[in-house]
Amino acid sequence: MTDRPRKPRSGGADSDPLPEHRAGFVTFVGRPNVGKSTLTNALVGEKVAITSSKPQTTRRAIRGIVHRASGQLIVVDTPGMHRPRTLLGERLNAVVQDTLGDVDVIGFCVPANEPIGPGDRYINEQLDSFPRTRKVAIVTKTDVAGPTRVAEQLHAVSQLREWDEIIPLSALTGDQVELLADELIGLMPVSPPLYGEEAVTDETEDDRVAELIREAALEGVSDELPHSLAVTIDEMAERAPGGVIDIYANVWVERDSQKGIIIGHKGSRLTEVGTRARLEIEKMLGRRVFLKLHVKVAKEWQRDPKQLGRLGF
Repeated sequence: MTDRPRKPRSGGADSDPLPEHRAGFVTFVGRPNVGKSTLTNALVGEKVAITSSKPQTTRRAIRGIVHRASGQLIVVDTPGMHRPRTLLGERLNAVVQDTLGDVDVIGFCVPANEPIGPGDRYINEQLDSFPRTRKVAIVTKTDVAGPTRVAEQLHAVSQLREWDEIIPLSALTGDQVELLADELIGLMPVSPPLYGEEAVTDETEDDRVAELIREAALEGVSDELPHSLAVTIDEMAERAPGGVIDIYANVWVERDSQKGIIIGHKGSRLTEVGTRARLEIEKMLGRRVFLKLHVKVAKEWQRDPKQLGRLGF
């Protein structure tokens, strides 16, 4: 993790000290689908992490950069922590564990509209392995729960451990998101900014494009298929300086039957996926895009170390 340089002292004995700028790393953990990626995007103010109601939407640590006058947060959005059933699941959990050991603050996310269950308690137990890291409890999705239910969840969360802060919020409506940003910055070490003021993520364009295609492909598929979807980029190139960007990408599945589902009748579903993804990619790049998708089969890739490596896991 980046060494954090300290801000030098300034001014003479009679000068008022400037407010200390703080900067550091925070990660949000929780079961799949508790709103971690939506919260990351709300804090950054731009879409840097894809969102979906499907499990395993986030598959790697994605950094979003939050700029405020008082400090800078580098938000590391991680996969949902769970008991793994495949080699991919084991590697996703390893991503989370590696991230937790490198951040300044861990934000444990629990949705307001669901009771605390075994998955939440399992994750809370894992936090004991990081005794020196500050811990904040975040009750998400307050927009879909009434005040009484939110109050009950706040009480239930407070019983899990002693937290540095407990904050209810809605990333969808923005309610209390700024309060969370302020509280997190207050828990960070004194440091100058770690990224330039224009940076919103350290993800490459290729990675962001691949994720937007996967997000489009996740829309409307059955619960089993999302685990089997992966996307790789073959080529991204502009036709002329400032002109249309040609993108050639592969959508990977594990079985021939899944390939048929993604393509749809006479290619209708793949066309929908391409259109949805192209619009999001154009919004991100600020350029016109030509997108060509190919659907390919890599049998049982979630359990195959070599294929996992080729697909970037």
